[in-house]
Amino acid sequence: MINGESYKPIIAEAAKMAVGEENIYERVFIFELLKDKNDPNAVAGAVGFSVRQPKFYVFKAKAVLLATGGATLLFRPRSTGETAGRTWYAIFDTGSGYYMGLKAGAMLTRFEHRFIPFRFKDGYGPVG
Repeated sequence: MINGESYKPIIAEAAKMAVGEENIYERVFIFELLKDKNDPNAVAGAVGFSVRQPKFYVFKAKAVLLATGGATLLFRPRSTGETAGRTWYAIFDTGSGYYMGLKAGAMLTRFEHRFIPFRFKDGYGPVG
């Protein structure tokens, strides 16, 4: 049985093998998106720093995928202790991606979504 918290380690291992471990940057806090100087509506990279070492990063990219997660724990689960601390209901999904997207000029719409975990026999996961 695979519960929600088991998905990330499995996917992370597959990603490391596919992309190459030298192309993965972990524990880097991205705080700013870089706009494309030729196209004011496009993002061309990002800026961040290591949370473990005194390093500063500037990433240049042809395409940027903002996948910071949502803003979890804005609403508490109904049952006590249920889903709190699960990997897929992470306490560090602070909504920073909303801020960065808005600051880069993205139109933020359709925020009616409310997280409801999908439940199935012998488990539940982040697909609600």
